[in-house]
Amino acid sequence: MGLFDDALSALTGGSGTSQNSILGAAMSMIQNQPGGLAGLAEKFQSGGLGDVVQSWIGTGQNQPVSADQIQQVLGSDAVKELAAKTGIDPAQAASGLSEVLPQLVDKLTPSGQIPEGDLLSQGLGMLKGKLFG
Repeated sequence: MGLFDDALSALTGGSGTSQNSILGAAMSMIQNQPGGLAGLAEKFQSGGLGDVVQSWIGTGQNQPVSADQIQQVLGSDAVKELAAKTGIDPAQAASGLSEVLPQLVDKLTPSGQIPEGDLLSQGLGMLKGKLFG
């Protein structure tokens, strides 16, 4: 089983449809983020949550992030857009992202480093295909 298969099984085990929708939206958000995963990490750094995002990337324990912190870092427009794509309200979207983003980033960085952009894009595409194909 490869990196992305591991990420998929770790993230979807026992979760419901709305959680899978949020996971899919989070993967798309990372893919479409300027700079990809590195760009997302930079947003968290700029938002004062650099230590939090680095815990997800590193090999240690993942620090939690709250729905309010997600709103603060990503912006309410981005959260509203994600909510519209998944058919849930923005508060649920922010809460869902606060649950799946730490795990998703952690699983996409098993060596404690952000993979090169093309490899990450390919992996996210494969994950998306397995989830929603």
